[in-house]
Amino acid sequence: MPLALRFILPLLIVLAAFAYAVMPVVDKLTMRWFVRDLDVRATLIATTVQVPLEDELATRSAVRINDFLNRISRDERLFAVGYCPAPASRAVASRYFPAEIHCSDLSLWEGENGQLLDTPSGPLHVSVKPLITADAPDGRLVLVHDMSFFARRSEETRRYIFYFFIGLALSVSLITVIVAQFAWRGWVQGMRSLLQGAGHSRHNPVPPAKVVPEFKPIARDLQRLIRDLQSEYRARDESQLTWTPDTLRAILHSELRGENIIVVSNREPYIHERRGDAIEVQRPASGLVTALEPIMRACSGTWIAQGSGSADRAVVDGRDHVPVPPERPAYEIRRIWLSQEEEQGYYYGFANEGLWPLCHIAHVRPVFRSSDWNYYQEVNRRFAEAVVAESTTKDPIVLVQDYHFALLPRMIREALPEATIIAFWHIPWPNPEDFAICPWREEILTGMLGSSILGFHTQFHCNNFVDTVDRFLEARVDRESFTVTLGGKATAVRRYPISIAWPPDPAMVAVPVPRCREEIRRREGLPMETAIGFGVDRLDYTKGILERLRAIERLLELKPEWIGRFCFIQVAAPSRSSIDEYQHHEAEVRAQAAQINERFGGGGVPPIVLRIEHHEPEDVYRYYRAAELCFVSSLHDGMNLVAKEFIAARDDEQGVLILSQFTGAARELPEALIVNPYDIDQCAAALHLALTMPADEQRDRMRLMRGLVSEFNVYRWAGRMLLDAAIMRRRGRLLDKDGEQTAPATLPT
Repeated sequence: MPLALRFILPLLIVLAAFAYAVMPVVDKLTMRWFVRDLDVRATLIATTVQVPLEDELATRSAVRINDFLNRISRDERLFAVGYCPAPASRAVASRYFPAEIHCSDLSLWEGENGQLLDTPSGPLHVSVKPLITADAPDGRLVLVHDMSFFARRSEETRRYIFYFFIGLALSVSLITVIVAQFAWRGWVQGMRSLLQGAGHSRHNPVPPAKVVPEFKPIARDLQRLIRDLQSEYRARDESQLTWTPDTLRAILHSELRGENIIVVSNREPYIHERRGDAIEVQRPASGLVTALEPIMRACSGTWIAQGSGSADRAVVDGRDHVPVPPERPAYEIRRIWLSQEEEQGYYYGFANEGLWPLCHIAHVRPVFRSSDWNYYQEVNRRFAEAVVAESTTKDPIVLVQDYHFALLPRMIREALPEATIIAFWHIPWPNPEDFAICPWREEILTGMLGSSILGFHTQFHCNNFVDTVDRFLEARVDRESFTVTLGGKATAVRRYPISIAWPPDPAMVAVPVPRCREEIRRREGLPMETAIGFGVDRLDYTKGILERLRAIERLLELKPEWIGRFCFIQVAAPSRSSIDEYQHHEAEVRAQAAQINERFGGGGVPPIVLRIEHHEPEDVYRYYRAAELCFVSSLHDGMNLVAKEFIAARDDEQGVLILSQFTGAARELPEALIVNPYDIDQCAAALHLALTMPADEQRDRMRLMRGLVSEFNVYRWAGRMLLDAAIMRRRGRLLDKDGEQTAPATLPT
């Protein structure tokens, strides 16, 4: 004990001294971050208020101008606002504007990140931004932020650091004392012998004098417990450190070995197309396919999907099966054949003219026809019959994908009561008021609640679904465990944010970034110094392409220095072109792009390059790597994987992501520039900020986003759902053995 104390006291002194040495460094770094963020905030405010301030200045009414500036300064952090039309003039300012700031010496307050001012009321941050009008070519807007919050946060930080080091010192001290006691009494050696089984091995006996008697009664139970833990959880704990296809396969083999797994989706993972006399195998660029293929390869299950290729019928066997992948078959596709009328009513009609606009709330009226609903019911029933036919056990695991099959879980449940059904809804779920538009809302909800587990991208969509059920069905809703019980059967409603494969395919990032930049600019006929923005979407009204183009037009209006220096390349893959609303949307996009190019294209560089055509994934990744920014402006989206693909493509840790707040990805990627796509001025300001962002700030933001995408990748998404299914099945079987099964086992939240 005296030896331990002689070690502890110096340790406490050293850690305390180190804590006090670290605090000034933390204060300095924190101050630098706050000052930079305040200057960025000042730039956004200046850009936003320019137009309304010009209108107020045009009135030449001092009362109105002062009232406008006072309204701006009501912000919690914004202390005061002033405007100097010229260096020799007097500032027009809000109340509390510091007397130390004069229009004649604004150069003292200009700087890259503004300047600090000490006043009796506390420290202030002063930013001077140009605000040029026709009457005042030297106009300056002065924004003064209150920095008193920094002192409070700095004090809290110092206090937390001090407590942390004190706690660390006490923890190390406690561990030191415990280890000293164990070493003195010889317990460490006895414990090690017991855990290794040495005390019970005839080949490696421990001398009786070294066996601790008090451990003998519990030795057998302890060893058995350790063996069970190692056999059940070692693989999972180690594999979850990095989620890869091999990780997913290992988990499936250990947790779901021998299980009958069936996937149901509208889109098939492999399409056979006829090219002359040859048959070509295509793999659609689909996040759903990327996510679920490793599961099927690992489990050798069956994937049920609509046959859509021109040669699909030619390659199936007598049971409409085809083994895939072609080079090394690991599972089978069961193809369902639909007539043109069935596809028109089920897919284009009810699914994409009804449910799609209903769930996306993108200001397009959903169309519901009873004939489409009849086809939707019939096709769901056909797929349910296929699931039953493909089940080799009475309790298969069935993964039902997306809004095309809202009725399918209930149909499967009625035919296979013991099945574990995981349904994942890949698009948003609206609030109860919007969902009430659907004439068959109760039938859809009842169908979905046939699932054992129902997944959405975000917790917000989970909340909306539970609220909708609460509004329209006589079901028991447990908001603590997030389960819904209907007819004695419980459904767990869970958040599973989808992602992309990580690391990306080496072929996608094989071409170096400098070469991509050069090739894309040469391909598009742009000067090498041209800044490029990029967007890639299906040509769908929910993607906000029109709003994106209007934001670029506004940028060129507010910042004419970008005319001839900035080009936005928009790749839009044609989609559902047989639907009138999509045809009208394409015409609007083409007209908007042409109008902007005609207005601002005089400098030789077109502001908009519009490519309405399909691009291969390798080509899209070259655009990602060549661009200064990627703009995702969806009006409503479940997740949006374009944002995550752009991040994966930028292994140079450069580039800026501008991301709509209405995407699921915005909840995971706060380091992106988050915007409201309906606020054109805000989007234009974000574009300017992205084009002028320093390289080190781009790197800091991109590193954080790449870290998140690498950790929460698509294999983790699929693995979590399958692991939850495995837990549910084990609990259900335990309850069955005890004769206590009354409803499907639920999961911990």
